[in-house]
Amino acid sequence: MKLCIPVATDEGLNSVVYGHFGSAPLFVLVDSETMTVEPLANRDQTHVHGACNPLRALAGRQVDAVIVGGIGPGAVNGLQRAGIAVYQSPAQTLAEAVAQFNQGRLPKISLESACSSHGDGGCAHH
Repeated sequence: MKLCIPVATDEGLNSVVYGHFGSAPLFVLVDSETMTVEPLANRDQTHVHGACNPLRALAGRQVDAVIVGGIGPGAVNGLQRAGIAVYQSPAQTLAEAVAQFNQGRLPKISLESACSSHGDGGCAHH
């Protein structure tokens, strides 16, 4: 499966999972079977808060799922409409997040469990 995980810097499978999808500087695409990685710049990083366009962020790349620490409801909705599942992981590194995914240990994020705001503590992710 092709997974997309937001990161601050590309350090392959040792990359630290970034706390929020929309503001991540880049993503790492990971094949969950072969563990091959490919960096991808976030093409929508400078969007207005709450107006993330996840498909523009992914620059048209096809992925099966996104694994995040946090994500807003607009991005969740956009990804789900495109047939992309969204999972939440407390993992520190890509390797840990992919292992959790492969073990079936990650919950899917719904619109109700997405981040509602940042200023008032509405997000519980790191």
